[in-house]
Amino acid sequence: MAIPLQEGTHIYVERKRFAPGYAMPSMEVATDHYNIGYVISGNRRTIMPTGTFSYHAGDVSMMPPFVYHRTVADSAETYERILIKYTPDFVKPFTEAVGQQLFDDLYEQRVCHFSESVSEHIGQLFFDMEEEFEKGRPYREFILQGMLFRLLVTVWEEKLSGEGMTLHKAPLTPPIMDALVFIENCYAKDPSLEEAAHAANFSTAYFSRMFRAQLGMSYSEYLDNVKIKHVQILLTRTDKTIMEIALETGYCHGNYLNGQFKKKIGMTPGEYRRLNVVIS
Repeated sequence: MAIPLQEGTHIYVERKRFAPGYAMPSMEVATDHYNIGYVISGNRRTIMPTGTFSYHAGDVSMMPPFVYHRTVADSAETYERILIKYTPDFVKPFTEAVGQQLFDDLYEQRVCHFSESVSEHIGQLFFDMEEEFEKGRPYREFILQGMLFRLLVTVWEEKLSGEGMTLHKAPLTPPIMDALVFIENCYAKDPSLEEAAHAANFSTAYFSRMFRAQLGMSYSEYLDNVKIKHVQILLTRTDKTIMEIALETGYCHGNYLNGQFKKKIGMTPGEYRRLNVVIS
């Protein structure tokens, strides 16, 4: 279970930096609060029984209570974020004013992307809330409540349309979720089906059938997709060479990566990079 809010408080704001590759050690679920967070640096992926979503620097992620989830690294970068936790009662005036449906729809998206300028503005709202929380004034919750409502409205009005959560073909069972986390942590080592089955504590044959039934694809296809996804991240967010990216993502050579990438994406890594902005 996620750490609950301190008794008698209704909001908590925390800025924290995690080591590269950090993954939550187990599934968590909040029972008394909503989460909304801003990614300062790094790339993350949240795995839930019914779906997964990825988010990166400048994005806002959200998680309602009573949803089991586990986050893992989506790159080797240092992960830093600001996280706001607040109780349902704390946000009640907001839902009464704008409607419960709007609020629920916002959290249903799980992740919101923004234009660069809007992302900077939203990041500043998070920084301002962190600063106000750290002051520790007796009336800080009153001030933070208004700041939170402004943040929620801004996120709703300025979010870009696009990919949010990817639904699984069927709800994932805990062993398959453990296997997905194993893949995210070890994809660069090209883990075998047998190794993943061992991580899920199942025989290879049974695990293979269960994996396909719940994800709608074979283990090898899913692993290839994970590796290509990490290649895309490195192409658009670093200036590493194709050979460096190939070695970092488990491909034996740049030429082999070129062929696999073109098969999946429809263009070479170099062409893909030229069509996207490289963030160094």
